[in-house]
Amino acid sequence: MENITYEQALMELQQIVTALESGEIGIDELSAKTERATTLIRFCQEKLRQTEDRVNSLFEND
Repeated sequence: MENITYEQALMELQQIVTALESGEIGIDELSAKTERATTLIRFCQEKLRQTEDRVNSLFEND
């Protein structure tokens, strides 16, 4: 995935969800937007997991 931050990925994901909910995305775009949303969700989940691991390791060392 390109070099984006968690916040940027989350913002893009929120924009996709808003567009889907409002009907702004046509059937031709639906597949691409759904695939992008899936990629963003996985990216965010991985970032959160990495952050959780780092925080846990800090507490384990104390």
